Amino acid sequence: MAGPLRSGEIKSKTNLAKKNFAIVVSEWNEEVTEALYEGAVASLIRNGVKEENIVRKNVPGTFELSLGALWMAERKDIHAVICLGCVIQGETPHFNYICQAAAYGITKAGIKTRKPVIFGVLTTLSKQQALDRAGGKYGNKGEESALSAIRMLEF
Repeated sequence: MAGPLRSGEIKSKTNLAKKNFAIVVSEWNEEVTEALYEGAVASLIRNGVKEENIVRKNVPGTFELSLGALWMAERKDIHAVICLGCVIQGETPHFNYICQAAAYGITKAGIKTRKPVIFGVLTTLSKQQALDRAGGKYGNKGEESALSAIRMLEF
């Protein structure tokens, strides 16, 4: 009999050792997105995913996550895609356009491919808020995104 679950673990009914995950990572705000990536990978492995079944693909920025996610989700060997990015509000409306486009595109990729495509994008007012959500005082959105991908595979 298994012991109690640790933080960040879920009791999965799916054999995760046989599932392949793609993680698409924005290179923009790299300090934040790398922390999100590390959290996502740790969470997947902690929940039974084999490290060799995790594929990482980088894209230049959050705007490009949508197409990267679609390309990965279209692969027959990929079961779920996790998109990780970070957009920090500046002085122009650029923030609004990028966030809206990313949310729409990532959602559309999941609907089109009928696979879990997870929105792990931080949309914050400052770099500190982003760091607080990438392993800081508010946890790690990368870990949460990995758990969402697992839960959606069981849906």
